Amino acid sequence: MTTTINDKYLHALSLTSDWLTVSEWACKVAEVYPDLLVAADAQAAKQKNDTTGLREIAARLSSRLSSGGFGASVEVDASERPKKVRFLTPSEQQQHEAEEVEEDLAPLRRIDIIKRDSEQLSVAEQYRIDEFEAISRQLKAYFGLDFEVDHAAALLNSKAPGKHHPDNLQLLLKAHNAKKHASNWPRFSFTEQKQYIEAAITLQTLVAVRMDVEVETRVQASLLSRLEAVYGS
Repeated sequence: MTTTINDKYLHALSLTSDWLTVSEWACKVAEVYPDLLVAADAQAAKQKNDTTGLREIAARLSSRLSSGGFGASVEVDASERPKKVRFLTPSEQQQHEAEEVEEDLAPLRRIDIIKRDSEQLSVAEQYRIDEFEAISRQLKAYFGLDFEVDHAAALLNSKAPGKHHPDNLQLLLKAHNAKKHASNWPRFSFTEQKQYIEAAITLQTLVAVRMDVEVETRVQASLLSRLEAVYGS
């Protein structure tokens, strides 16, 4: 059976269970397959731009990752910069495929739950939910902050799913909400929610000029007052 260069790249990655950057992966390839480094060095010497064999290997790894050349054998964590990768065994690949199917279906499940629970809401409760959503949008519009309306007890939590009800809602930054995912967190008291939003606005104000974001601080008190009116206990 012929061993392809892809096979060699994957084998080098499979020798560690750690997450590696593409550069670290390239070093691992060079360590395990020095002949590939020799060939890459020779090709780099012919390039007009200043490069090295290691950089050439890293560029090839990066290009194949971007084009899906490694299929499901490599897991990518793009939450950091530079991104990190790790090798997936066949059993891990099957588990990831099952999890991806669940994630793809999750929005439809959430829609069904929200539709079901919404039928039980009073007009006042639906108004409170509408205000949460409106305030979330306005925090984005006036402060450049990606706040999302979160269910403190997650709708898709497998052990204790929450309900779509205003007493189960809070505002979380998108990054924090992504980390929370389907976990159940104690809901913020309004005092905690207010402190959380104010802290986020303060940080955004400090870097707004550098990010070319215009922060409109005059609406802060109004939005927080509206949120307090619909937050509940």
